[in-house]
Amino acid sequence: MTSELPEYYYRIRENGAAVFRVDTENRQRRIEMEQIAVINMNKGEIKPHGDRDLSQMDQKEIKRWMAERKALLAMRDIDDIHRAVDYMNTTTQWAQSKASPEQLEEVTDSLLLAMHDLRTVLVRKKADRLTKG
Repeated sequence: MTSELPEYYYRIRENGAAVFRVDTENRQRRIEMEQIAVINMNKGEIKPHGDRDLSQMDQKEIKRWMAERKALLAMRDIDDIHRAVDYMNTTTQWAQSKASPEQLEEVTDSLLLAMHDLRTVLVRKKADRLTKG
């Protein structure tokens, strides 16, 4: 662990984060965290906590964090999709070589509906891209 703590701490929430200023410059040398803002990533909003006014440095740092977080979440989304392709492949192998008739009966309708829905969306989106391109 490094000896210097960051100036800000972000407590991740469902659609954003709570932002805290980290302070170790006190008499007891304890770590104190004071909430300064709440971030809504969906709306791109930064709301100061309580009656606080955020400095330009606070706002700049929070916006930098929001940009990094947005990029991280986008990277995770595409990684999840690549994993889904892997799961589809392993599911195919399982259905072909290991699944019992009872197991197949349990999942076939759900899988077929989900795959039909996915295929419909993918075909429509592909057609849209081809007609616009």
